Amino acid sequence: MKNLLVIYHSQSGNTEKLAQAALAGCQQEPDIDARLQRAFDSGLDDLLWADGLLFGTPENFGTLCGALKDFFDRTYYPAQPHELNLPYGLFISAENDGTGAVRDIDRIAKGYPLRKIAEPLIVKGAIDKTHLQAATEFGLSMAAGLALGIF
Repeated sequence: MKNLLVIYHSQSGNTEKLAQAALAGCQQEPDIDARLQRAFDSGLDDLLWADGLLFGTPENFGTLCGALKDFFDRTYYPAQPHELNLPYGLFISAENDGTGAVRDIDRIAKGYPLRKIAEPLIVKGAIDKTHLQAATEFGLSMAAGLALGIF
């Protein structure tokens, strides 16, 4: 059994909808124990529990949201001795193009170190069924890859 942690922040509810859909996808894989947590409620112990990570954030002002950055600020240095090297994926709820948030998270993740395993899921505007389906498939693909030892 592998552990997959979905960490997110949501202000408007859009990223939370994507996070719940991603979790539903993760839960379709029987060999994965998936957990959904808000960024403010997550810490180093959660990183040490995880075998893989999905990060979700809104993109505000062309960058990642403060709550996910707060998570990184609180865990970055304490995680250094553990050399995590965990696989991760990103989902972004964007009003802009999402690339600023992706760039910022990728740069931070290299220092943990974490390994990016997929192109990010970037959703622009209001969340619809198509976006939720994409998030579910995103979560399932991460969970399946983790369960099979691909990541």
